[in-house]
Amino acid sequence: MTNVNSKNDKKEEKTSETDKDDNEPADFEKALAATGFGCFNFLLILAAIPAKLSIVFSTTTMAYILPIAECDLKLTLFNKGVLNAVTFAGMISSAIVWGYMADTQGRKKILAFGLLADAVCVVCSSLSQNFGMLVTFKFLGGLIVNGPSAVLITYLTELHAARHRPRVLMILGIITSFGTLMLPLMAWLILPKDWEFAIRGFNVHTWQIFLLFCGLPSFMSGVILLFLPESPKFLMSQGHNRQAMKSFQMMYAMNTRKPKDTFPIKRLIEEIPSRDINTTKVVFTIEKTSEENSKRLHRSLSQSLRDGWQQTKPMFGKPLLTRSLHVYCMQFSILMGYNTIRLWLPQLFASISEYEQEYANTDESTNLCAILDYSVNKTASIVTNYEKDCAEHQNVSVDMYMNNMIVSISGIVGYCFAGMIVRAVGTKRLLTFGLLISGGLGLSLYWSSNGLTTLIISSLFITLCGISTSSLLGIVVGLFPTTMRTMIVSLSMMFGRLGALSGNLMFPVLVEIGCIPPFAMVGSVLIFAAVLSFILPKKSTFT
Repeated sequence: MTNVNSKNDKKEEKTSETDKDDNEPADFEKALAATGFGCFNFLLILAAIPAKLSIVFSTTTMAYILPIAECDLKLTLFNKGVLNAVTFAGMISSAIVWGYMADTQGRKKILAFGLLADAVCVVCSSLSQNFGMLVTFKFLGGLIVNGPSAVLITYLTELHAARHRPRVLMILGIITSFGTLMLPLMAWLILPKDWEFAIRGFNVHTWQIFLLFCGLPSFMSGVILLFLPESPKFLMSQGHNRQAMKSFQMMYAMNTRKPKDTFPIKRLIEEIPSRDINTTKVVFTIEKTSEENSKRLHRSLSQSLRDGWQQTKPMFGKPLLTRSLHVYCMQFSILMGYNTIRLWLPQLFASISEYEQEYANTDESTNLCAILDYSVNKTASIVTNYEKDCAEHQNVSVDMYMNNMIVSISGIVGYCFAGMIVRAVGTKRLLTFGLLISGGLGLSLYWSSNGLTTLIISSLFITLCGISTSSLLGIVVGLFPTTMRTMIVSLSMMFGRLGALSGNLMFPVLVEIGCIPPFAMVGSVLIFAAVLSFILPKKSTFT
């Protein structure tokens, strides 16, 4: 009888402990883990595919229309450099604004309305009738798409439990690689067509239809995101625990196919303590959260600026200042070399195909210098003899599209190989030797003797530069304290875009000077980045 009573007492203790756990206020990670993984997460990833594609397309589409649109827009060589660079200029100019908006207005709003606004800009750019119109709308597109670009990773990670986040980041990398492969495939299917007509004074060419198709991912993802919930992490940080609970319940219901009211978490803690000294409540419940408490959590502009300064102040002292400038300089150099060649490759391949066809049965040299000289003269001729040189529809050999697809495929294979060896080799060694080899490859383009050699060198170059960029961002995370990492990564990406902007503006100027200057510029900045990577600290002294 005594044993039976003791067993009953233990059962009652366990039951009371379970009830106690159910009534405990849950933090963000615990509540997110309780939503499970299922239909909602798959829908989220499906929405992320066109969103990521739109970001890839925004910086790359100009590279594919330059050989086709040079007659319609009367493009000089420098005009082509401006079109490749202008999206990065828009991104740089809006970096700080979007960061502030995402932290105050929410992730979903920035993503959904930003992508829809980007779709409008792409449609407007597809209607451009001259160089000025196209530059304006591409700048606005870069300015707008920078918001969704910065927020997408944050939004996806905040809607996936901790154990699923590495997988999500891997999927994003695969989508990016798929986007770089999909773009030349779309260009191959659309640009060779002779689709030219006029609609109420607007001349429509094939390259404009191509741009219009490139806006579809932005529109699709923007519409899908309107029906997805706001990040509960953001809502909790703003004191909106009632709305955060609704987001958790929606995710739970879609993943488990159970009613929302069966969600096991009933209360949420206040993850960020109130800055109001009169506020003592630290737990919000779904029933008792008041508007007054929510309002108290909102800071004034002056308080936000003071808090922001206190958080960023260590960046301007030793050792963080020296270390961050080191990283910014590396990112600037890497993306200057990488994006210069990446965005000029379609033009280079188009020039190579055209030159080899024209001089197929002659003794003319087929080295890259002769081809660049031919391309410079042809572009100059189009501007001065427009009626003669642009009488027929501009077309490009299919080799141009196939070569760019091969470069993209080699990048995907390279990422997979790097993922297998990175632990054995080490991230820092992978970065240093990757930059040294890619710098040498950039210089060796000067001695490229034909289209096949250029394809092999450029494939290796793009692959190694891409791996080096990812490796640097991985190292940055370990070099700075947790509270500074997001800011450092954001600033390093801004300097990287500045490098891409500078490289694309300098490349056509250097090409007109001579053959070796553009490749010497690309190779030297990457070798310089390799030297800087060699003296990077092995690991952080921070946590």
